[in-house]
Amino acid sequence: MKHRAGFVNILGNPNVGKSTIMNALVGEKLSIITSKAQTTRHRIMGIVNGEDFQIVYSDTPGILKPRYKLQEAMMTFVNIALADADVILYVTDVTEMPLSEKEYTERIRSSGIPVIIAVNKIDLTDQSGLEKLVESWSSAFPGVPVIPLSALNRFNLEALLKAVLDKLPEGEPFFPKDQLTDRYERFFASEILREKILANYRKEVPYSVEIEIESFKEETGIIRIRALIHVARDSQKGIIIGHRGLMLKKVGSEARADLEDFFGKKVFLETYVKVTKEWRDKPAMLRRFGYR
Repeated sequence: MKHRAGFVNILGNPNVGKSTIMNALVGEKLSIITSKAQTTRHRIMGIVNGEDFQIVYSDTPGILKPRYKLQEAMMTFVNIALADADVILYVTDVTEMPLSEKEYTERIRSSGIPVIIAVNKIDLTDQSGLEKLVESWSSAFPGVPVIPLSALNRFNLEALLKAVLDKLPEGEPFFPKDQLTDRYERFFASEILREKILANYRKEVPYSVEIEIESFKEETGIIRIRALIHVARDSQKGIIIGHRGLMLKKVGSEARADLEDFFGKKVFLETYVKVTKEWRDKPAMLRRFGYR
């Protein structure tokens, strides 16, 4: 049997469950997940290996119309993923109308790249509604597999994996067979802390935050991490810290617990807050944070 390998790039609008699907397919939590839109900012690869295949999944930011340079950079990741895919996995859900994002669905349809449509969150609808939705997507993308699933409940993931394998081109592995992702430990440390900020703060504050890991030292039995939380305005610093530092302490405690679970050892986490004025619109800062 010939070996198959390829890049399966996951595209779709915000909040349809792209990150949940990738984590479920890879079997590890590589992408952070919250109920907020724009949780994913980077392109994150998760690698699944079998004896005769290697699937390189790419989670991407949700498709949006940029309002500042950070979002422009996020959409650059989406555009690259649209161009270099061997297979496009377009994720929608039962709350979306088919072709609600016309520009990108048209680009996907005309790309010539094999496509799979995943209709997520089917637990939120009934059989009749689901059948109509699947029929609409099948009409919009003739001949393309439309897979209804619930990533949260791990329902029908086997059918999605089979559809991916059916479209995967023949080829040698792109990465060593024991490699799980293209990202390093510092990246996951920063994302876990950012996830806790997204979960604990409201309105614009979490979207104005960027995490910089200043120090990551792995010692026997413990990892020592020093994290700098950048905010865009002076008022946001006080909100992040909270009264008597209680909010920052809560976030740090929650992040440390997840970090220990992720790395499998004790973690000592120090967090500091710094005002970096309007960093989301400064190209030099975006490059520093890995967006360019």
